[in-house]
Amino acid sequence: MYSPLALGLAALALATAPFVLEADTPAPAQEASATRLAIRAGTVHTMAGDPITNGVILIENGLVTAVGPAASVPIPAGVRVLEARVAVPGLIDAHSCVGLAGWLNIEHDKDEVDRSGSAQPELRAIDAYNTREPLVKWLRGFGVTTVHTGHGPLALISGQTMITKTFGDTIEDAVLVPEAMVAACMTSAARGDGGPGTRAKVMAELRQHLMTGAKHASAMAKAEADDEVDAPDRDLRKEALARVANGTTPLMVTAHEAADLINVLRLHAEFPDVRFVIDGAAEAPLVLDELVEAGLPIILHPTMYRAGGDTKDLSMETAKVLIEAGLTVAMQSGYEGYVPRTRVVLFEAAIAARYGVPFERALGMITIDAARLLGVDDRIGSLEVGKHGDVALFDGDPFEYTSHCVGTVIEGEIVATGEREL
Repeated sequence: MYSPLALGLAALALATAPFVLEADTPAPAQEASATRLAIRAGTVHTMAGDPITNGVILIENGLVTAVGPAASVPIPAGVRVLEARVAVPGLIDAHSCVGLAGWLNIEHDKDEVDRSGSAQPELRAIDAYNTREPLVKWLRGFGVTTVHTGHGPLALISGQTMITKTFGDTIEDAVLVPEAMVAACMTSAARGDGGPGTRAKVMAELRQHLMTGAKHASAMAKAEADDEVDAPDRDLRKEALARVANGTTPLMVTAHEAADLINVLRLHAEFPDVRFVIDGAAEAPLVLDELVEAGLPIILHPTMYRAGGDTKDLSMETAKVLIEAGLTVAMQSGYEGYVPRTRVVLFEAAIAARYGVPFERALGMITIDAARLLGVDDRIGSLEVGKHGDVALFDGDPFEYTSHCVGTVIEGEIVATGEREL
């Protein structure tokens, strides 16, 4: 296992890596197109098939237009060309609080939880996200192009999440899905400090909220179907719960201990229309058969998360166990209450690979599998024609700690290099 010092040195090495190599264009006398980009790489992991040796990716107007071996994908004249040893789809952080939780760790950049109530599903992540937060820039320097971020696991229902690219001056420039999920939590952190107090109270309150949502959804549906039926009064909280109850918006529930995971499955059985996503799942191997039977997707805690309290029984092999069992698994950076307020999923997936997850599956947890779990695999997660031109470039094996991210491309724009942010 890598020591904290080794991992810190690896992060420093990545942050100070050399500028991405830029090749001569096939027609250097012509002006490079501002809307077209070509990437040549010794290995291209498309995550849609076998890796391509000596591969080329063409991007035009933000979308991938061709990908394949250099022999079959000619680079048009005048197109800007980047080169790297390895190219992979832009990395996806399946659950984070970055952009709401800031690097200074002071009151003005702690918007990931509102302490005025234990259940506030109406709080929108899009209203609290800061596109110019330094941590967002920091993450894209490691090849992270998309984050599923929002209100943190510190309240029974802390608010909504969203899916956004790690670029843009405003959230309108960056957002992919403005309301991705509603974040709920069953851990001891949510039960205490003004929370429900006990597991039984957690379950009772969640049931009540879901019943309230179902009732409101039914009232809205009846009013929509019958002009003579009055629509219910506008209520942001009930409307958010209604979208959860009718399956429009998934309910992401953070739970680590076996008893809490079983409670999530109990709610899943009681409310079959609700789309549950399990977050955390430190003790998932203890209830593996039940999880497999339910088939719920899991956003696993970071591999190097600290063991203690709710996570006292976590294991660095949990990703391997869940993937081998056939469950849908994505990796996350999670929530950190201290500086620098976020982890890097590249490192977390690398350690999962060290502990038994095959390379392609480990990379999948932060690319295509994460995209599928989040419901955005039609746009991101793999390098395929028609998908967003999001690419992370490395000077070696992405999971080797001596490798560097030498370039990050989002929708065909170079947004980070080994030396500086653009």
